[in-house]
Amino acid sequence: MKKLIILDRDGVINHDSDEYIKSPQEWHPVEGSLEAIARLNHAGFRTVVATNQSGIARRLFTMDTLIDINNKMLRLTEEAGGHIEAVFFCPHSPDDHCSCRKPRPGMYNDISKRFRIPARELSVVGDSLRDLQAAQAIHAKPCLVRTGQGEKTEKLLQESGLDDIPVFDNLAEAAGHIIAITD
Repeated sequence: MKKLIILDRDGVINHDSDEYIKSPQEWHPVEGSLEAIARLNHAGFRTVVATNQSGIARRLFTMDTLIDINNKMLRLTEEAGGHIEAVFFCPHSPDDHCSCRKPRPGMYNDISKRFRIPARELSVVGDSLRDLQAAQAIHAKPCLVRTGQGEKTEKLLQESGLDDIPVFDNLAEAAGHIIAITD
């Protein structure tokens, strides 16, 4: 069985900001997140990032800047012994009503098709309700981390009907769980 995990970027891999991550200098990994990606890779997981990046539509940064930010993430992940195969992103604002912006499942459906892995076999790690809702919409296996917006999201799980989703302190803890249940 091919194993693929989808990670949200801001709040899961790197520290999030209410002001958006607008430059490579503002991108800082959450402690242990890059090593967690390496552990997932060594356990046979292909790793993909799926991230909403409405800062592009809001003109807070350019596509070139987003590429520079993602290149920093990819380089630092490689230096930690891991590998991210692809970065999928939605550049639209919430007002655009596109199919790719989470909580809509367009990005996740695209990943499932491109990697030829049934959605129900995908693991998804996010810190926001929209990450989890997009995963549930395609019957993937979501889990929540408390980093980023995760603590706030955890309080919303029960009222959102998502109270059966596993919750972890960070990506390192989530990776350990995911590796353990798939071995």
